[in-house]
Amino acid sequence: ITIGSIAAELATDIERPWKPLIAMIIYAAIALILSIIPLKAPKTRKLINGAPTIIMNNGELYRENMKKVKLDLSEFLLLCRKIGYFNINEIQTAIFEADGKLSILPKARYRPLTSDDIGINVNQDSLYFELIMDGRIIGENLKKLSIKESWLKKQIKDSGYTSEKEIFLCVGNSEKKIFLYPFS
Repeated sequence: ITIGSIAAELATDIERPWKPLIAMIIYAAIALILSIIPLKAPKTRKLINGAPTIIMNNGELYRENMKKVKLDLSEFLLLCRKIGYFNINEIQTAIFEADGKLSILPKARYRPLTSDDIGINVNQDSLYFELIMDGRIIGENLKKLSIKESWLKKQIKDSGYTSEKEIFLCVGNSEKKIFLYPFS
């Protein structure tokens, strides 16, 4: 809002454009300084960026901490639901972060099962890139993955489609694993 207001003033004040220009420079300088200070003086981070606040731990809700961060019970429950916790009894610890988001540590019995939990080794997935979007092949991404356009077109035909024009989205990785999503 502040930047928009200053920019509007800059665009409309033809006689004295230097005033809003100075305001824009001051605003940018303050923003820059506030981003540099926590890097140079770590003790100021909490003051400038804020600090996380524990809202719930071991089944106990901390009402005073909720008041401190101006979070009411309804908002807390809404944030829990947004990240998949409809039953707060499944939550071990809930932390309200300085950026306004909620982080949750679920109770051990409710956390997702991992491959380590069951003692199996799994291969690391590689990054997937868009190879076709809206029926158009993205050559740049084919090059990144060392995939030839002819190979991709063959895969499309082998999957029962006549051309890339029928494909809404195709993603693939460096292991030449692709997924096709046709226009519906």
